[in-house]
Amino acid sequence: MFRRISVALITVALFTWALTAPAIAGEKKPVKAHPAIVLAGFGTTYPSALESILNIQERVQKAFPGVKVKMAFTSNIIRRIWHKRQGDEKFFAENKNIPEEIVYVKGPLATIADLQDSGYRTIVVQPTHIYAGEEYTDLCAYIHGLNQIKTVKKKFMPFDKLVVGRPALGKWGVEYDYHADMETAARALSGDVDLAMKNDAALVYMGHGNEFYSTGIYAEFQQVMRHTYPDAKIFIGTVEGYPSFDNVAAALSHSGIKKIVLKPMMIVAGDHANNDMAGDDADSWKRRLVRAGIEVLPVLKGLGSNDAFAGIFIDHIKNVAHDAGIDLSAE
Repeated sequence: MFRRISVALITVALFTWALTAPAIAGEKKPVKAHPAIVLAGFGTTYPSALESILNIQERVQKAFPGVKVKMAFTSNIIRRIWHKRQGDEKFFAENKNIPEEIVYVKGPLATIADLQDSGYRTIVVQPTHIYAGEEYTDLCAYIHGLNQIKTVKKKFMPFDKLVVGRPALGKWGVEYDYHADMETAARALSGDVDLAMKNDAALVYMGHGNEFYSTGIYAEFQQVMRHTYPDAKIFIGTVEGYPSFDNVAAALSHSGIKKIVLKPMMIVAGDHANNDMAGDDADSWKRRLVRAGIEVLPVLKGLGSNDAFAGIFIDHIKNVAHDAGIDLSAE
C-alpha cells in the first residue's frame, strides 16, 4: 500500500513539474480557446468489446463537433496489455481496424497532460463508469489534485477549467438527483426488456460491483427497473459485492424462473462478460444457472453499444459544462 502511495505521489509530482515547467522557464504557453473532452473508462482488452467504447466516443464527438475528444483507460493492467501488443504483427493481422488511439491509450493523468501540453486549458473529464465507486472516486481525486496547482502568475496556471462529470447512475450530492439519473438509465434499457419478454424470459444483468465500496446502488437500480417495467421479471447481480450471484440465483429459484436473458450491466462485454458471465468454465454464471435447471440466453453486448445509454454520458457532459460555464458549442 505504501509503495502504491509513493508511486502516486511521484506521478503527481512529475505531472505538476511538467505542467509548470514553461512558467518556470519564463516561456509563454500556447493559448487555445477550444475546450477538450476526455472520456475516462475502465477499458477492455477484448477487440470485440471495443465497439461499445468507440460508439460512445463517436456519439460524443457528433454531439460536440468542434471539440477534441480523447479516450483514457483507468485500468493500469489493460493499458499495459495494449502497449505490449504494439509490436505484435500476428495480433493485428487477426484483429484489423483497431484504432491507433486504443493501441497507444493512456491513463487520465497522461491524457490530460498531453492535452494541456497541446494548449488545451479547459477540459471536461467524463467518466463512463456505471456508478460512483472506487474507480470514479480515484478519478475525482486526480482532478481535485490537479486543480490545486497554483502558479505565481495566473497566466501560467495549467488550466482555466478542469471539471469531471458524473457516472451513468449519478452520484451523491444535491446538484443532480441520482434517482432521476437511475430512471433515465432504466428507460435507456427498454430494448433489453423487450428482448427478454419476446423470449418469454426474465432479464438478468451481471454488474461489476466493488469489494471496497457499497454496491447497494445495484439493488436500488433493480427496483427502479422493476417499477419502470412492471410486466417484466428483472434481476441484477454483481461480480463483486451485493447482490451476489447467490442472491440472484436464490431469487430466480424463489420466483420459479426457468428461462433468462443474461446480459452484462457493464459498458463493455469484455473479460467478465465472456468468462465470468457466459464462459464455459464450471463456475461461470451461465453454467451454474444451467445446472440449476434454467435455460440461459447470453447476450455479449456492452451498454456502450446502446445508443440511448451512450447518450446519458452526453447529457452529463452538457450538465457539468453548463455548471462550469464551459461553452462546448464553439467550432
